[in-house]
Amino acid sequence: MQACILRSPAPIETNPLELADIPKPVPTGHQALVRVSACGICRTDLHVIEGELPPRKSPITPGHQVVGVIEAAGDQAKAHPIGARVGIAWLHSTDGSCEYCKAGKENLCDHPTFTGYTVDGGYAEYALAEESFLYAIPEGFADLEAAPLLCAGIIGFRSLRLSGIKSGGRLGLYGFGAAGHIVAQVALWQGREIYAFTRKGDTPAQDFARELGATWTGASDELPDAVLDAAIIYAPVGELVPLALRAVRKGGRVVCAGIHMSDIPSIPYHLLWEERQLVSVANLTRQDGLDFLKIVPKVGIRTQTTAFPLFQANEVIDKLRNGEILGAAVLKP
Repeated sequence: MQACILRSPAPIETNPLELADIPKPVPTGHQALVRVSACGICRTDLHVIEGELPPRKSPITPGHQVVGVIEAAGDQAKAHPIGARVGIAWLHSTDGSCEYCKAGKENLCDHPTFTGYTVDGGYAEYALAEESFLYAIPEGFADLEAAPLLCAGIIGFRSLRLSGIKSGGRLGLYGFGAAGHIVAQVALWQGREIYAFTRKGDTPAQDFARELGATWTGASDELPDAVLDAAIIYAPVGELVPLALRAVRKGGRVVCAGIHMSDIPSIPYHLLWEERQLVSVANLTRQDGLDFLKIVPKVGIRTQTTAFPLFQANEVIDKLRNGEILGAAVLKP
């Protein structure tokens, strides 16, 4: 089969992903072999490729927003029939026995595995998954449109929950890409107001946010025309933390939603004072995925996607880093 292989971390502009022919994996035990139809590109993939997340497997095939069809299964796999359309997300497996798993916090598992990071992912024609970590894809979504739901959607949903924002509240979204444009639709459906912050001069993203119903759009270093009740930071830029704290009200909350972020600069205490809170999102739980995918048809979410072939992976990820992708980019084997 064909797969994008990362042999060692390197800057994306050096084209570190190599399209290679490798053996098709064979499922065992509770594994399912999924024939990949689409795999969304996530900024976390860039962090894996460039080594900002320390290498855990080499070589590795990135990609953790996978939609495909089960083609074969291990001898103990019985949860999904052959031919079922399923999704594979970032959380590949957990130990199920640590204190966090027992407390229903499997996103904090002591011994997890992650798709496209510690095990091979979906930048390939086939991928393996643990059957209990697969998701049924909502009807009405083509493979291409469904792919961003598996990370941008689920992590966006978890971060929205952690924001604690109530109906009628004003929510700031710093970074309006794959996750931002999905969570905005959920938040608006729930009765929140959206304030979208983008790179300076990113008119297409700001126009897109207004089309989806944002009340206000502007550059990340601007103050909106109203005080925010909460903010979520999707861009992996530590300098946004004090800017977001500055924009939220007393008692407001800022959620850092990325798995990696550049260093947070010194924060003047007055920005944190008055009981403002700064929290992070770590991974996801299967329940997050089930809850999110259950409401997707009710919300009427529509994902903005652009498809690319596997051989363009390096080029497309570079475009993503430079903010040249509107919505989400998806690879199609």
